[in-house]
Amino acid sequence: MTIDVKLPAALASECGGARHLNVDAPPDATLADVLDQIAATHPRLGRRLRDEAGKLRRYVNIYIGDEESRRLQGLDTPVDGHDIQILPSIAGG
Repeated sequence: MTIDVKLPAALASECGGARHLNVDAPPDATLADVLDQIAATHPRLGRRLRDEAGKLRRYVNIYIGDEESRRLQGLDTPVDGHDIQILPSIAGG
């Protein structure tokens, strides 16, 4: 199955300016599997999404369908063919 991964403009420069990535994933793919595929093709983007231990960086929010991945099973969340949207955290005051 092909998963559509939407990226914000702030991360597009890490993958040649693309705002959408199509990731081929097996039917039982998890978020970690999709991020592994992205990191294999776009290593700079992979390093912006996960730290050296492989965990999601604090400032990155990833939505699977309409749900934020940390509220689900984190990196172990099954993708189930849903689109993925990556958003940076926004801070302000």
